[in-house]
Amino acid sequence: MINTPDQIVKNIPQEDKENPTIAFLLEQFEQQFEIILALKEQNQILKDEIARLKNQNPKPKIKPSKLPKDPKPKSSPKGSTRKKKKRTATLKIDKEDRIAPEYIPEGSTFKGLKPYTVRGLQIVSFNTRYLLEQWQTPEGNIVAGKLPSFVDGHFDSVLKSFILYQYHHCHVTQPLILEQLREWDIDISACQINRILNEGKDQFHAEKDDILQAGLQSSDYINVDDTGARHNGKNGYCTHIGNEFFAWFKSTESKSRINFLELLCAGETDYLLNDDAFQYMIDARLAKYSLSLLQASPITAFTDSAGWELHLKKIGIVRPRHIQIATEGALLANLVSHIPKGLVIVSDDAGQFNILSHSLCWVHAERTLAKLIVPSTIKQEILEKVRQQIWNFYDELKTYKENPSEKEKVRLQNVFDDIFTQHTDFQLLNLALKRLHANKSELLLVLDRPEIPLHNNLSENDIREYVKKRKISGSTRSEAGRKCRDTFASLKKTCRKLGISFWQFLNDRLAGNNMISPLSQLVEQRALSR
Repeated sequence: MINTPDQIVKNIPQEDKENPTIAFLLEQFEQQFEIILALKEQNQILKDEIARLKNQNPKPKIKPSKLPKDPKPKSSPKGSTRKKKKRTATLKIDKEDRIAPEYIPEGSTFKGLKPYTVRGLQIVSFNTRYLLEQWQTPEGNIVAGKLPSFVDGHFDSVLKSFILYQYHHCHVTQPLILEQLREWDIDISACQINRILNEGKDQFHAEKDDILQAGLQSSDYINVDDTGARHNGKNGYCTHIGNEFFAWFKSTESKSRINFLELLCAGETDYLLNDDAFQYMIDARLAKYSLSLLQASPITAFTDSAGWELHLKKIGIVRPRHIQIATEGALLANLVSHIPKGLVIVSDDAGQFNILSHSLCWVHAERTLAKLIVPSTIKQEILEKVRQQIWNFYDELKTYKENPSEKEKVRLQNVFDDIFTQHTDFQLLNLALKRLHANKSELLLVLDRPEIPLHNNLSENDIREYVKKRKISGSTRSEAGRKCRDTFASLKKTCRKLGISFWQFLNDRLAGNNMISPLSQLVEQRALSR
């Protein structure tokens, strides 16, 4: 068994520890020991994966035993005189049934009624037959009655809403929805359920697209994240864009920066060559020769990707890296011309999101330290001390957001430098702190923009719904199915953030009532009233 650094240090006399050569060797031994532990852990992960692929059992994870805790009896506070609110005071009553005593003695006096409310639900099939009158005119023509405007096919809006609600909100699979409806004597087939879920949803798709445009135009910042989304047997990705007022999902085959820029353009996917585009290309270190070709281009605007790619080929830009940087710059210039200046993007430090004003999530940043492999108890104590310093600093940032000032801003910048430039006896920790300090401007953007959040939890919580759906239903197969999954995930989460019942929203739209205002308008109103 390899001795730990702590065990080695204990056996070395104090005067020898001060020897520079011995101190250097101890530090080298510590680093090698940490590398060995990391490789050991990685080796075990690979062994477990091989065992899984061979249908063998991996190494079991045995959790430590815990002593049972005595349950604490729940007791109401003494002296409490608060009266319970009657929940039935405003409850809608659909039926009243008056019940007399089984025996009323002679001479008894009626003293009123004592209400007792029972909440219930009725689920029954409800079929309507329209009898369209047909009349023959003296000229021999036939005139007939017309179906009401809200009738669209042989299934009413409530049934369609129920199917969409079960599938997109409750995560019920199509086979279970079919079984459920047939148990209620509803005559419907699996193909009809699939059509209701995926066909004729242009109205919902348009409303979803309007949400993104309204959200970008009325927001100071957006949270972004992505997750895996297989489609038609191939790996893909779903990108989330949103904040406290809206959520928007889009599944694509790529999660590149070009893809992200195209999503943010919200349908306005033009390619512009202007100062913003050229500055991005310079920052991205585009070759000077390629940059000069673009700056000398007589055409500065392109309306589609085909025209843009043809132009790059004509002027001699053919290297993939140069095409990528040029395309990113042209899309960014177009994006800047459509969104408010100063829009902040809050992310978990994924490279494709690092555009415009970029803010990093503190939770993800601190997770870098939490993942460190600690070789000894001494190093564990050092790590915990530094992590506590970071979380104390995080609390100070939250306080600053409520009451920002220039003096406090300067102080917090100095505290940040003190924490992330300190040198400890834990070499891997020092390297991690150095990497975080390099992201100072993105971690401390909140000092200039106190309205932005310190973390990206909102985006992670939103995208968790999509992950749950993916685990239950697997990947999508048709393009219509993928589009509907993105659309209804966006509409459902946006309704929830706006305080709108998703069930009532579906009924309102499918019945053609449109009593609920367009979600894009509600997003703009909520953003303005903040």
